[in-house]
This record gives sequence, C-alpha cells and structure tokens, in this order.
Amino acid sequence: MIITFGDVLELALYCAEGEPPRLAELRIGESLLAVESTDSETRTVLPLSHIELAGHARDFINGKRHIGGAVSSRLQYVRHSISRSDRSSLLEITSHDPVTDLTVVACLEQHPGISAVRSWTRVSAGTKEVVLLHATSLLIPGVLPVGDDRWEDRLTTWTAANPWCGEGRWSSATLSERGLTTTDRPDARNRLARSSTGSWSSSEDLPMGALTDERSGRAVVWQIEHNGSWAWEVGDTYDAVYVGLSGPCDAENQWSKVLAPGETFTTVPATLAASAHGLEGAIGQLTNHRRVTRRPHADHERLPIIFNDYMNCLGGDPSTERLRPLIDAAARAGAEYFVVDAGWYDDTDGWWDSVGEWQPSTVRFPGGFDKVMDLIRERGMTPGLWLEPEVVGVRSPFASRLPDGAFFQRAGRRLTERGRHQLDFRHPAARQHLDATIDRLVTDFGLGYLKLDYNIEIGPGTDHDADSPGDGLLGHNRAYLAWIESVLDRHPGLVIESCSSGGLRTDHAMLATAQLHSVTDQTDFRLLPAIAAAAPMAVAPEQSAMWAYPVPAMTDRETAFNLAGALLGRIHLSGRLDLLRPEQEALTHQSLAAYRELRAHLPTALPHWPLGLPKWRDGWVAVALEVASDSSTAGYVLVWRRAADNLAVDLPIPWIADRAIRPEVVFPTSPNEADVSWHQDFRSLTVRLPEWSAVLLRLNTVRN
Repeated sequence: MIITFGDVLELALYCAEGEPPRLAELRIGESLLAVESTDSETRTVLPLSHIELAGHARDFINGKRHIGGAVSSRLQYVRHSISRSDRSSLLEITSHDPVTDLTVVACLEQHPGISAVRSWTRVSAGTKEVVLLHATSLLIPGVLPVGDDRWEDRLTTWTAANPWCGEGRWSSATLSERGLTTTDRPDARNRLARSSTGSWSSSEDLPMGALTDERSGRAVVWQIEHNGSWAWEVGDTYDAVYVGLSGPCDAENQWSKVLAPGETFTTVPATLAASAHGLEGAIGQLTNHRRVTRRPHADHERLPIIFNDYMNCLGGDPSTERLRPLIDAAARAGAEYFVVDAGWYDDTDGWWDSVGEWQPSTVRFPGGFDKVMDLIRERGMTPGLWLEPEVVGVRSPFASRLPDGAFFQRAGRRLTERGRHQLDFRHPAARQHLDATIDRLVTDFGLGYLKLDYNIEIGPGTDHDADSPGDGLLGHNRAYLAWIESVLDRHPGLVIESCSSGGLRTDHAMLATAQLHSVTDQTDFRLLPAIAAAAPMAVAPEQSAMWAYPVPAMTDRETAFNLAGALLGRIHLSGRLDLLRPEQEALTHQSLAAYRELRAHLPTALPHWPLGLPKWRDGWVAVALEVASDSSTAGYVLVWRRAADNLAVDLPIPWIADRAIRPEVVFPTSPNEADVSWHQDFRSLTVRLPEWSAVLLRLNTVRN
C-alpha cells in the first residue's frame, strides 16, 4: 500500500503488513527529491524510523552510521492516520517490533503551501523494559537521485560552522570532497556527520545542513529544532545517498533512555525543506516554515527599535549617571525600547560569579532603580532588562538557598563552570525561584522586554534523576522552553530576546519560543557584514537582531557602514550615542527613519544572496530581501564594500522576474557615495562604492 501525503511537497510512503514502513518517494511536481532503492534486496535497509536499543543495535551494517538497525528491520506496519486542521496536516504511522514489543510511531507534519515536512518519532515500550540509544526524527533515503551520474561529484553539501563572534560560516563541497565515494555496497560505512553535545546547541556548528544538485536546481535543507544536543549524518548505501536527523543519542551525545513497560519517549522535531529552485528556494520554504511554527506574538509585526547599553557602550557597567545621557540620546534617535544590560544587579564590576539573586544595585542607582525605569518611560520608550536565568554564581546567596537537586550534577556533585552553577529547570525550586524573579521585576519596574542570556557551556548534561547525562540535559532543555512559554502566558505583552554569548544557541526551538534572537557578540564593525549577510539562513529577518553601535572614533563613512548592516533585520542599537558628532547623530537618525519605513516588509520577506553566501574575508558582501506582497517595492539589497580591489560589483537579481525596476538609495542618502545602475535585460545591478562603505537600496517597481 502506498500512502500519499502533502500538497506542495508530496511524500509517498510504502506500508505493508509484516514490513517496516518506509519512504518510497519525495517530490515537488515533476522534480524527484528522494526515491527508495529499486533493488528488492534492500527493501528494509532504510525504514522510515531507525531505532537502536541496548542489545538490539545494528543488524548487519558496521561502523558509526545510524542505519541498519536490528529493531528497524523487524518493525511491522500496524496502522496509519491523517488528521487535518486549517494550520497543518499530521500523518502518524504506527509499527511494532514483535521481539521487544516496542511500538514506534513516525509523525510527519506539513503546513499548507509550504514545501517542507516536519517529523518526530514516538517510541513506546510494551511489556518489556528497553534501553533506547538512538531514534531518528527523520530519515530520508535516496536523496536527490542523479540517474547514471556519479552522485559524489554531482551533489554539493552545505554545512555551517558557527564560532563565537564569527557566526554563520557556511561552506560547500561535493560529497566526494567531503570524503564520500561510491562503493555500491549496503555497508559502505561512509558518512558526513555533524553533531553538538552540550547546552550550547550551535557553539561549533549550526543544527542545519543542505544538499544541492546544481545542474537540476533541486535542493533540500534541514534543521534540527532543539536547544541542546543533536546529530545529523549524510551517507550512502547501495549507491544512493540518505539524510538522517536526530536529537541527542548515545554515540554522539552521551544520551540513553530507559523505557519501563508502557513508557513513551518522543524525539525532538526536525524539518526538511525542499525546492526545485536551488538552495535559496529551499531556504525560502524553510523561512516560511519557521514563521508558521513559532509562538505568535505582536512583536513579529511591530518590530520596535531596541537600544541596548552593552555593546561598545557601557559594557556591563551601568549606573544612573551613565544611563541618563544615553536614555536621552536613544529617545532622540527614535528608539522604542531601552534595555539595561548586564551589571545592574551588583555593586561592583566583578559580578560574574555572584549572579542569581537579581536585585538592583543600590550603589549604582543611589536614587533607586525605579527612577531609571521611570525616566525611560518618560522619554517614550519601554524599559527592558538583561537576565541570565539559567545560572547561579558560586558567591550568590541562592547557591546555598536552593537545594542540590535544583542544579546540574554528576555523580552527586554539583557542576561548576567558570564560577557558576547550572540550574536544572526540571526541578520545581529552580522554576519557582525564576518565576518569582520575573514577576517581581515586571511588576516593580514595568518591564516590557527581557534579554535572556546564557554564557556557559555545561557539557553533556546532568545524571541526577536521569538515565544518562544527555537524558538530564534533554529534560532541562524542554523544561526551559516550557518555562519561557509560561512567562509569556502570564505576561503576554512581554518581549523576550534569546541570547547565548551572541549566537551560540541559534536553533528553531529557541526561535519558536522567544520573539527575537541575538545573532552575535562581534564588537568589530568591520567583521559584521559576513555575519549579518548569512544570518537569514538560520533566522527569519524579523527575529534576527544585529548590532549597530556608532562610536565617536568612527568616521562618517564607517558610521554608515555599521548602521546599514542592521537595517534588514532587527536593530540592536548601542554605542555611545550621547557622545557622537552631529554628523554621526544625523546618520543614526537617518538610518532609523529608513528602518521605520521598510520594517513592515520584513515579516513576509524572503532572503537571497546575489554574490552567494559570504566568506569571512570577502571584499564585497551582499544580501537581498524579496518583497512579494507590495507592487511598488520588489525588494531591498544591502551591499558592503570592505577592502576590495575592484571598485564596482555586479549583482544578479534573477528573482525579480520581468518587472521593470528603478533602484533607489535608502541609506545613506546624505552623503550618498554610491553609483548604482540597473540592467533590465540581465536583471542585475552594478554598484560602485568607496572602500569601507555600504548602501541599502530599494528596488522600486516601475509601472507602465
């Protein structure tokens, strides 16, 4: 029996009595994106769900790859069901292992009009206790079949290193260049693998990847939607390529789970988006998926301008005296939120290992912290605060007030990282402490914004009240997301920003819960363009907070260069606005005026990269947003010139189709050093800029 599921992205699933369910085909119209091997000998090599149990790991495939599981090959189809609503359709396929009495439910979800499938797996023990070591969230066989061509030379893989202050470093290579080669064997043992272990989900790599066929234009891109440990792999079996996505597992992440009879475990979700129009098309579909699967919030439409006093500004050393001129300057510029960042809770500048009580300093604010909050409101802005809720410093009184069970532990000992303990949000005392803190701060100071930061990496997890360290971490990860949801339920007007030393927790689990995301902690404005341009690969523009921090030492050109980089996302304004020269202040006001005009387009815009995804030291960097809903504006193009030898650059804009276009400089308009021309026949822009300058262009549709 073949079950078909989906509208834009169509899945054909083979389900037969006595056999494991499996994906037979994945397509968009006539474009085939995945197909099961036609060799009957391999019919059960890649079932829909891969399961590994202690004592029942792999069947006949050796190596580290997560395919060929003994349980997976024994699964027998039981039933399926499809439920539909206005927002989504859900297919659930149930199978059973007669040896271990395990029940496995593969869950596949789609949203109307979006070429993506979201998947997770439920595993339930029957009459026997089992130890679960691995369960895929999504397994796709035969990805991007290429006929008689050699897939290792034709298919390109994309991965994203995500180092601190250098986030979003995408690179591409063929599968052959990644080390995979055709062997025409089921146990080839080759794989390209990426994983992250610990409480920073993206400290080394983004939980994403992609596979493209440049010749046909077909592309798939995936994301693992989890704020902790994860793993994915691309491998081959019987001369076909597969993609396997999962949350934490035993081999990669020190995770295992004991399931008592009748107990159920659900994997973290993972999503695969696809397009017949290349990587950009697939990212556009993934962007739409991100928008429909996050928590609804008015902030996604309003996109207020946020001033934060940390970056290249007060740097965690606020006081009433220092804040007053900044509050006035931010109000004059047009900021709508004013966030007091780190340091407001301590009487010294050595607060790192004393955090956790979250009471305002009386030394920094001798007239009362409420007076600072009142001044922010008097200047027409909404006050906000920085908070790091998951940690308690070793010198904090709450390090002794809270029970040991409220903290991460290994072998009965509290974990300590850089003078801090990690709270375990599974424990009610941890949640109660933070609930009381948030409610007090919101009530006492009328807060409308919280920046929730996280600046330690606590490792594989906690084994307290858990089957493994990874099991404890996963429980905490899920409890933390549920806690944020509960805060927003109690305070629906509150805006929550997710930050983790900049972008070290860039994952859709956080982005689906919090309203916006701090992309980076990079303090050098010259290095921001590559980060800002790559950000839409991982974050929807209306959630992507980028720093704009003018300081007096910058030239006017450098000031505009820095300010422009935040205009196609969420502006995190900082820097010493109170000390700027008049020319710099005018540029700051001009950039925010431009942002207020364009921000209405951001919640529906789709990203493009006219020069390709940026490399770290590229002399020219560009990113574009396609605006489909406004007939008078086709899109925006942001271009930076750094230390490039060529004076001009050509930017292909193929997505503009056949519309007549008139490019217009949006920022900086005065002075305007950009020379811009549009070539209608080629659908391209030529932009000439001086070194270390930037320009934001609006592509106006010319009506006949």
